[in-house]
Amino acid sequence: MTSPPDDIVEAGCAGPQGADFVALPSLARRLGVKFDDATPPRHLSLSGAGDLRLHALDWGGDGPPTLFLHGGRLTAQTWDYVCLGLRSQVRAVALDLRGHGDSDRADDYAFESHVADVGAVLDGLSWPKAHLVGMSYGGLAATHFAAAAPHRVASLVAVDVGPGVVFEGTARMRGFFQRVDPAEGPEAMVEAAMQTSPLSDRERIAYRMAAMMRRRDGGAWRWALDERRVIDFPALLAKTDEMAVAAERIRAPCLVIRGGRSPVFPETAAMRLASRFANGAWAVVPDAGHNVQEDNPAGLIAALSDFWRLSCPRSPRRTVSAAQDVTTERPPGH
Repeated sequence: MTSPPDDIVEAGCAGPQGADFVALPSLARRLGVKFDDATPPRHLSLSGAGDLRLHALDWGGDGPPTLFLHGGRLTAQTWDYVCLGLRSQVRAVALDLRGHGDSDRADDYAFESHVADVGAVLDGLSWPKAHLVGMSYGGLAATHFAAAAPHRVASLVAVDVGPGVVFEGTARMRGFFQRVDPAEGPEAMVEAAMQTSPLSDRERIAYRMAAMMRRRDGGAWRWALDERRVIDFPALLAKTDEMAVAAERIRAPCLVIRGGRSPVFPETAAMRLASRFANGAWAVVPDAGHNVQEDNPAGLIAALSDFWRLSCPRSPRRTVSAAQDVTTERPPGH
């Protein structure tokens, strides 16, 4: 294993807040995730761009270095199921983006700073090169980093993001956060989510809400992000469109993943983005919406395992069941 950075805090000791890892193994098994080691991850403190302190979860493993980047409003814990299932194949580290989770709040939330954080984190981990897996905003940042520093990227996976995203597809999620008040506490947020989606698994919703919320020093609850940040959605969509140009500068193997039920990222958009990479493919993970990594983590693990096994030299060996019905395609001409 790569030598860890300084300032490691063991999970379960003086670690940050978030979902309780004790609940993770049973939830993961319920979702079909196979694993042998249920040890909680370590909490890492790393320097981002401008020396901002960033928090990450180190799931260990002796395989190829792999950095996981979450989407907007989420935290590193959105990858818990996936990292638990992949730690036997890769050295998995999941990052809290700046202003999210247990990373420091910042005065600078420029997109370029998020991209620069990726390089700073790789430096802090002493990883000259790594696999990058990013979902939504994390996939956007990962793609632009890979275009700017292709020599540092062993492979790239962009999950449910790319030119052609349907902004209106996020309306339900945005409406939920506009309606609820996190100060009412996690249980109230779980109740509100269950009213929105009555057929959801309550325990999984509770785990997600715990990961997305933090208690202030005075006892009040809040979302685990910097509410001061104002998102310029037109600028963000422009950066998303630029992924097509960025893709042409990347020679490493790239996989574009779409959730089979995602209202955000159409299948035609996934296929078009994959065709812009020199070595691109696309896959559909069934029974998953936009949050593929939480909706069907076993299916995503299967897609990632197959991609690395087929596309990357000395890639991790697949150890999960193939019975996920994941569809993987290479665009015409590849």
